Amino acid sequence: MSLNKSSYDFTKIPFDDLVRVGQRNMLYRDLFTVSWLLGRFCNYQCSYCWTHGRSNKHDHRPTDMCLRAIDRIKEQARERDFNSFHFSLSGGEPTLHPGYLDILQHLNDDVSNTNYTSVHMTSNCSPGMKWFGEYVKAVKDFHRASITCSYHREYIKNPKKQQQLADKLVLCQEHDVQVTINCVMVPEWFWLIMDEVNLFHERGINVTLKPQSDPNANFVVSGYDDEMLEMLHNGMPQRGFTEAKNKHVKRPEPTFVKRPDPIYWEENNNVPQHFQVEFRDKDKKYWFMDQAERFNAFEFNKFKGWECSSGYRGIIIREPDGSIKRSYSCDDEPLGYIYDDFKLFDGPKVCISKTCVSSADSKIPKRKPGTQLPLWPGDKTYELQSV
Repeated sequence: MSLNKSSYDFTKIPFDDLVRVGQRNMLYRDLFTVSWLLGRFCNYQCSYCWTHGRSNKHDHRPTDMCLRAIDRIKEQARERDFNSFHFSLSGGEPTLHPGYLDILQHLNDDVSNTNYTSVHMTSNCSPGMKWFGEYVKAVKDFHRASITCSYHREYIKNPKKQQQLADKLVLCQEHDVQVTINCVMVPEWFWLIMDEVNLFHERGINVTLKPQSDPNANFVVSGYDDEMLEMLHNGMPQRGFTEAKNKHVKRPEPTFVKRPDPIYWEENNNVPQHFQVEFRDKDKKYWFMDQAERFNAFEFNKFKGWECSSGYRGIIIREPDGSIKRSYSCDDEPLGYIYDDFKLFDGPKVCISKTCVSSADSKIPKRKPGTQLPLWPGDKTYELQSV
């Protein structure tokens, strides 16, 4: 087996000295994010799944309720001057929601009224090729569409199934859907998984290696040796996304993109486009990472006391209770419920969580107390802090 490692050494990032963290398109765009667990029902029963991550019960909300929630989210976001949107749909298995494609259509109908709209799907990608043919049609008019395919070897461990999965993902790439395979690297199966996912890498599909968490998603399990940890730290090389592979779709250009100052671009113009996460350290130096899924491998997930913009410019919606919260990790009172109403925060709030294991939470822009740096274009709230 030939091992594919990233040439970018993420171990050089001074994690203890970082003062601001965030996804780049949130730091420099008027972007509001929604991470939406559409239901916990899943057709897989993976042995390592989080205890709250799946259910055998069909617990999906009615489609019309989901559509009303989308409209209310956008209304409140626009009141706070955010008119770019990213909807990340997951589960359970989100494609099993009976109104999944209707939700995409509702979002699509409002694209022309936004500065930017992107949709993301985290899925085991178990539907057949016909369903994916409908999916690529449904997402063709968004500014960006992407998929994180969760690879589960308990269900896809023979070459035929692996090739079928790769065929579906290549179809998506040919329609300018940005695809990444996310592998939970169970320690006991580590090298078996590495051997299998090389097939996807060789077919031009990006692969992210993710350490296994405990059943409650509080910490990374033990069992990784030094060679495994090295692979988790730097992972497999991430290519630029699908520009060269896209054959069928030309996406609209965003009407508003807030760029950093010219000095920033002069100093960082060689950073790959697919390096989505930006760090800034106490010495004003910038660092970058391809995906927030790597944070846990470095145990960089403790932000208690930091000032975070979740709940103000980003929310999560989860089942089975239909709660709308600022994050997966913060165990505080919900902002409201999908079947009732909710109210966003009026500004950033201090993080109260001991750990921030979810990558959806980790990449929301946040800063250490006293840091005089904005978290979004036009942010002046840091001026209220003492240095």
